[in-house]
Amino acid sequence: MNKQELLNLIKTKIADKIQSFENLIVETRASSNDTKSSMGDKYETGREMLQQEVNNLQRQLNESLNQQSVIRKISAEPSDKVQVGALIRTDKGLFYVTVSVGEIISGDQKIMTVSAESPLVKAILGKRSGEEFVINNIHQKIIYIW
Repeated sequence: MNKQELLNLIKTKIADKIQSFENLIVETRASSNDTKSSMGDKYETGREMLQQEVNNLQRQLNESLNQQSVIRKISAEPSDKVQVGALIRTDKGLFYVTVSVGEIISGDQKIMTVSAESPLVKAILGKRSGEEFVINNIHQKIIYIW
């Protein structure tokens, strides 16, 4: 499994999210400028709602920028234990300890990205191939670590 290729997929996914949030913020601010009017409180309420939407988008943008910062520090080097940057195959699936961007697909493999703060990673941090663990009453065995 090519971890560098997976890292590049994640980086692209995050960059696309950042671009999308930036575009939405620009569009929402433009909408806010369009509502300027002397019609009274009705338009002020609308502008306030648009400002709240901009604030929400800005928060999501900041989260994506933080993910981008974290992913830049992750190495594609092989791992022999569960740590940040490890790709783990259990008897239940494939997990990549990076940042959480959901499921990515490489070839015919579905890989779930998980952050180091996730309960799963906290439960298996430092474990090696062949070791077992239980999370949410589900017993799993680590088959291989890249």
